[in-house]
Amino acid sequence: MAKDDLIELQGVVTDVYAGGNYKIKISENHEVLGRLNGKMRQFRIRVIEGDRVTVGVSPYDLKRGLITYRAK
Repeated sequence: MAKDDLIELQGVVTDVYAGGNYKIKISENHEVLGRLNGKMRQFRIRVIEGDRVTVGVSPYDLKRGLITYRAK
């Protein structure tokens, strides 16, 4: 699956876990477990609790995704 096939969703980081995992609240009843994508890790972009982020979610697994952008 290419990165172009991901579904882009907006959310807020609610929890930060060890190993670079984040829990992101998309809507009232939907949460996603996300990880930083390669460029964000490469340039050491920090994501903390309460940040608004864009998450790319695969249509095959709607519970996991890649954090592609951190809003300012």
